[in-house]
Amino acid sequence: MSQISIFDVLGPIMVGPSSSHTAGCAAIGFLAGKIMNEKLKNVEFTLYGSFAKTYQGHGSDRALLGGILGFKTDDIRIRDSFSYAKAAEISYSFFPNETETDLHPNTVDILMTDIFDRRMFIRGVSLGGGKIKIIRINNVKVEFTGEYNTILVIHQDRPGVIAHITDILSKENINIAFMRLFREGKGEVAYSVLESDQQLPQDISKTLSCNPNIHQMIIIDRIPIL
Repeated sequence: MSQISIFDVLGPIMVGPSSSHTAGCAAIGFLAGKIMNEKLKNVEFTLYGSFAKTYQGHGSDRALLGGILGFKTDDIRIRDSFSYAKAAEISYSFFPNETETDLHPNTVDILMTDIFDRRMFIRGVSLGGGKIKIIRINNVKVEFTGEYNTILVIHQDRPGVIAHITDILSKENINIAFMRLFREGKGEVAYSVLESDQQLPQDISKTLSCNPNIHQMIIIDRIPIL
């Protein structure tokens, strides 16, 4: 028997009219910005399904951009995210795509370019009630929700890397709730997603990154509304 939480009844604390189209968009943007983890100069959003049809009326565009800027779902600055992006010298554009219909109706692609001209592609889905899921990073299908404190490790698919990660987390007494490995192919770039129900120490990134096969390590605090 499934349980219903008070969150499911009341919905998320948020700015905007829709948990799916506003709060969900802010959460997707927030995670995307954390994954990129660098100052941006350009962001392109491609919206599908109902997002493509209603993104202006529901404030999805402001919410996505606000999330990218680091605004949480209840941050009133979301209403003025266009102005904040301009002040931060971040250019942005929105492209509704109503021709591809085989995707989840609340899907958005985010293509980010940082000040060093490095690019990253994120695909996110809003599942309703403020809940979301990141389902693609660059060319790799992934899956995480932001409901837990998350460690995202970008590394080469090499023997010993996972053992290195889990050994250090064990020594730091960090309990892993979920762990998943996603990769482009054998020996290629991989994304390890480790989710924990406890606060993660920020300085653990230095210890984890000492492995030469680890390219980047990102700590993402859980999204507050989830």
